[in-house]
Amino acid sequence: MTDPTQTNADLAPVRPDAPEAGPGRRQRKRFTATIAILGLVAFGAAIWYAGSRPTDTAKTASPPRSAERGGRADPSLRPTPVVAAPVRQGNLDVYLYALGTVTPVNAVVVRGRVDGQLMRVAFAEGQMVKAGDVLAQIDPRPFEVQLTLATGQLARDQALLENARIDLDRYRTLLAQDSISRQQVDTQESLVRQFEAAVQADQGGIDSAKLQLTHARVIAPISGRVGLRQIDPGNIVRASDATGIVVITQLSPMGVVFPIPEDALPRVMKRLRAGDRIPVDAFDRAQKEKLGSGRLLTADNQIDTATGTIKLKAEFANADGALFANQFVNVRMSVETRQNATLVPTAAIQRGAPGTFVYVVKDDLTVAVTPVKVGPVQGEITAVDSGVAAGAMVVVDGADRLREGAKVELAARDAPAPPATEAGRRAPRNDKEGTEGPPGARNSKAKGGA
Repeated sequence: MTDPTQTNADLAPVRPDAPEAGPGRRQRKRFTATIAILGLVAFGAAIWYAGSRPTDTAKTASPPRSAERGGRADPSLRPTPVVAAPVRQGNLDVYLYALGTVTPVNAVVVRGRVDGQLMRVAFAEGQMVKAGDVLAQIDPRPFEVQLTLATGQLARDQALLENARIDLDRYRTLLAQDSISRQQVDTQESLVRQFEAAVQADQGGIDSAKLQLTHARVIAPISGRVGLRQIDPGNIVRASDATGIVVITQLSPMGVVFPIPEDALPRVMKRLRAGDRIPVDAFDRAQKEKLGSGRLLTADNQIDTATGTIKLKAEFANADGALFANQFVNVRMSVETRQNATLVPTAAIQRGAPGTFVYVVKDDLTVAVTPVKVGPVQGEITAVDSGVAAGAMVVVDGADRLREGAKVELAARDAPAPPATEAGRRAPRNDKEGTEGPPGARNSKAKGGA
C-alpha cells in the first residue's frame, strides 16, 4: 500500500549513470581549473626560458666591446692628445713695461725780440735748421734811425766834453797864478765829469740801437726741426706775443718720460747708483716696431701719491728721427737678469684649487699635477723658483681636459686638432679666460712685467 506522505520526488526512479550531485562535484571542477592554470603558467615559462637562454649565454661568452677586435673603444678610455714642451735652464732678462711720452731735450718757441713788421720768412715748414741760421727779418729801418740819432748825440757830447777839458786846464793854470778862485776850478771839473757821463750814455744808446737792429734778424737759437709757421709776412710781431713765429724742436738726442711702480724703484735706483747703464727700448703703439734704443738718465725726486708711480727719464740718440715730441710709445726697460733660472713655457702654468701648478708628463704617459712657485713672467717664458726641474715635460696645450693621472698622447703643436670627445664638449677651451685643469683651475696669462 502506498504511503500518502511521500512526494513525487521521492517516488521518482534513480538513474544509475546520473552525475553525483552535491559538494563532490564542485570540488572536481575546482581541481580541473587549477590544473589548467598551472599548465598554462608552465608552458609560458618554458617559452620564456627557451627564448632568453641563448641571449644570456651570448652575453656571458662575448668579451666587452672595448676588447673586441676591430670594435670601437669607449671614448672616455682614450688617451687625451696634448702638446708638451721641456723645462729648460737658462738666463732670463726681467723687463719693466710702461707707457711713455717723448719729450724733447730742447724745444724753443721763436719770438721776435723787437716790435715791428715781419718783412720776410727765411725757413720752410718742417725744415732742419742749425743754431745761428736766419729765420725771419723784421723791418730794420726804425732801428737804423735810432742808431743815427744816438750816433749824432754822442758826437755832440764828445765835442762838449773836449771843450770842457780845455777850459779845465786853463782854470788850473790861472789857479796856480792865484788869478781865480778854487771854486771856479771845482765847478769846471764837475762840468767835465757831466760831459763824460753824457758821452757814456750816448755810447749806450748807440749799442742799444745796434742790438735792436741785430734783433730785427730772427736767428735760430738751437739746432733742430722747425714746425708750422705761426705768422705770415706783413703782420706786426711783438716781443710779448705768446704764439711766436715758429717752434724749433731738437730731435737728436730725444728724451722719453715714463712712470714705473714705486715697488720697482729700489731695483732701479740700486743700478743707477752703481753706475750701470740701464738699456731702454721704445716701441710703437702695437709693440711691433722698435723705434729706438737708449739708456736711463735719471728718476724724478718724488712719487705721485695718486698713482703710486714715479717718473723716469731716458735718452735716445734718435739719429733716424723716428721719435717725435709728445709721441706716445711703449717703453721696455731691463732691470734684472736671472742667471741659470728654471724656465717654463707660460702656457703650461695653470691656476686652480691646488694653487699654481703644471701638468708633468710622466714616463708612462700619464700626467701629474705638480705645484710650482712662479717667478718673473716675460711673455711666453716664466721663471719657476721651485716645483719642477730642467728636462721635465710639461703640458702646454690640451690641459683643459686633463685630471690627475689622466692618460695622454703627445702630439705636435701644428698637428690637426682631434675630434672633440664628450668631455671636451662639456668643457670647451676658452683662450681668453684660460684653460681649465682640475676643478676650479684656470690657465694663467702672461703679464707684461716683472
